[in-house]
Amino acid sequence: MTNSHLTLILRTLSKKEVRDLRKWLHSPAHNQREDVVELFEYLVKGQHLYEDKFLEKERVFSRIFKKERFDDAKLRQTMHFLLKTLEEFLIYQEQQSDEVRARMALASVFRKRKLDRAFQKAIRSVEGLQEQATYRNEQFLRNEYLLQLEKYSFYDGKKRTTEMNLQQVSNALDLTFIADKLRQACAMTTHQKVYKTEYKIHLLDEIISHVEAEGLLDYPAIAIYYYGFKAITSPPGIGEPYFLQLRNDIRKYKGLFPKHELRDIYLMSINYCVAQINRGQDTMRSELFDLYKNGIDSQILIENNTLSHFTFRNIVNLGTALRQFEWVEDFIEKNQRFLPLRYKETFVQYSKAKLHFTKREYNQAMQLLAQFDFDDILMNLYGKAMLIIMYYEQEETTALDSLLESMRTYIRRKDIIASYKALYSNLITYTRKLVRINPYDRAEIANLRKEITSANPLPEKDWFLEQLAKL
Repeated sequence: MTNSHLTLILRTLSKKEVRDLRKWLHSPAHNQREDVVELFEYLVKGQHLYEDKFLEKERVFSRIFKKERFDDAKLRQTMHFLLKTLEEFLIYQEQQSDEVRARMALASVFRKRKLDRAFQKAIRSVEGLQEQATYRNEQFLRNEYLLQLEKYSFYDGKKRTTEMNLQQVSNALDLTFIADKLRQACAMTTHQKVYKTEYKIHLLDEIISHVEAEGLLDYPAIAIYYYGFKAITSPPGIGEPYFLQLRNDIRKYKGLFPKHELRDIYLMSINYCVAQINRGQDTMRSELFDLYKNGIDSQILIENNTLSHFTFRNIVNLGTALRQFEWVEDFIEKNQRFLPLRYKETFVQYSKAKLHFTKREYNQAMQLLAQFDFDDILMNLYGKAMLIIMYYEQEETTALDSLLESMRTYIRRKDIIASYKALYSNLITYTRKLVRINPYDRAEIANLRKEITSANPLPEKDWFLEQLAKL
């Protein structure tokens, strides 16, 4: 039962959801089987959901059907009924989570039963809830469309003299479609840039023109994704004004989006900044760092009490590059608890190594790097990049030459995203040139400085220029 659908779902429930589900199971309207209640109580007790020994079928069966001989089919039947009831509970929860949609469903019931007064009362309640809604995202616009559509359905079939709300229905549908289309366009564009795939995104030119012509940027659900789309699709150097407006709108409308959607908005903005930095636009580093700091402080980037190990690493890399040492050290200590357990030790050790390395505490950094062989390709490349610099500065020529050759082989053999392959191939190339340069040939040094300055992408560019200045 360790990886059964039932067990996996139960593990995601909060303490409150467990309490609510218990009440649900004890209601005859939802469940009339005592064995289902027994199985539920057994599974949610202590660590039963998380330790394999407690999930052995024979053990579970003996707790539910005391003194009976093990019957796999009987246990599976009980599991089936518990799963079915659990799914019904989750559906109900999801429906009730949107009060506007739930009350609108009641209005629809009254309309279909031709209870006009009850319908009018319910629909006024919906309108009040809609006006007071916290969020102003696409779901808010969609609820407005459904509200207008429900009112139209009520009016339709009445006396033809009744004023119809067809224009409101059409306007609400347009806003819903535009907001949703722009959001999907942002997601698709970001995905195809990262994974080098191609999507056909129809009607975007028409939508962009309509948004601009009709002045629809006062709607947060449209403005955020309009500026996001314009930023990530504009040519280099053209998209920054759109990004800056996006940044301002995020600050302005932050409270108008649910956390899960706000997280996607932050990630879209973060991906834009990363792309610009990879093109050599270093001014975006501070923008990116502010996004990360704000995302961590507000826990927007922490989902289900978990912080992505990739995000953790990227924050450490950026913070140390900006020499925010105290903040980075504090970040590592406070936020390592959010790392997935399987990555925690490795990523914390790497982060501390990065911190020591940037502070030029090379002995401590080397000791930490020597303790781990990173499974992650990029972690390996990051670690090797640090070693390259430390070997060069400590004049460990033989070790450096061996590392550069092994790193070139590693890049050639591994399936690495093209942008990272170019980044670290350039690191190897220019390190070899730096090692082999004649320190007394000023023209050769000047040429290499010019070459490094224009090289893109190239990590640790400032370090290369610093070493040339020492020659």
